[in-house]
Amino acid sequence: MYVLCSPCVLQPGLRAEGITKPSDLELFRHTVERCNTFGIEIVPLPCPETLFLGPARRPGTYLERLNRPEFSDLVNRLEREVTDIMCQRGPPLCIIGVNSSPTCGVTSTWYGAEGGKPPKREGRGVFLSKFLSVPAVDVSVFARYRVYLASPLFSEAERIFNASVARLLKTNLFDVHLPQASGDDSGVRDVREQERLFLSNKTALENSDIIVAVIDGADADSGTAWEMGYAFAMGKPVIALRTDFRRVGNHEQVNLMLEQSAKVVGSTEELLAALQSPCLHRPDGSR
Repeated sequence: MYVLCSPCVLQPGLRAEGITKPSDLELFRHTVERCNTFGIEIVPLPCPETLFLGPARRPGTYLERLNRPEFSDLVNRLEREVTDIMCQRGPPLCIIGVNSSPTCGVTSTWYGAEGGKPPKREGRGVFLSKFLSVPAVDVSVFARYRVYLASPLFSEAERIFNASVARLLKTNLFDVHLPQASGDDSGVRDVREQERLFLSNKTALENSDIIVAVIDGADADSGTAWEMGYAFAMGKPVIALRTDFRRVGNHEQVNLMLEQSAKVVGSTEELLAALQSPCLHRPDGSR
């Protein structure tokens, strides 16, 4: 398994001067970390901007700096080189791009003002647009792979369901913290053990990128609700999984405060879509 990747993820110095922030470097680091964790080979794409403008360059849009016949010829040649790689190795899992890039943007690109349109547009950059048959993921999405699975764990049925969700997430290349797997699975524990579990789960919440919360039942589990609130207060995305078809009101499935602080999904398939799993479009159809 391999991914094609914008080269600046591995070599940030290839980016235009002054645009790389510490948060960008953190995303790049976690992207490499995810690939290493799951044994995914990273194959860097060539950088058309660096090859055309040189490594020391100011930021600019495609129309300002790159809208030249010579650049178009370069991009076409690089497209053939990348196509040859895919023919030899088979289709990649995905392309990891960097949004806003004139060449490697995934859902947004600095194309330039034209015909009354804003300079920043939706869509892929001019290089990634050459590979529309290959799914592309922005580095900010791919880098978010550490999941805290918040859920009730007091019955065998709950623990079995939680474990199945954790396995599904791991198969989709997410690193999962499952409290019941770290000892939080018994009603018999002393004060010292309770403190250990609290601090362990709290630290895992703080170190996670995304919280997945199971909110089945007539009312959400109180511990899960606390974990959702703590995550929301830290500004972390929360995805609530509710497979229960019951509703508590005309506009609420469970609880207004929980629903307004999370994205609610109704199945594991919807959960994977909300997480933007890179495996949803895996070439062999497997997970």
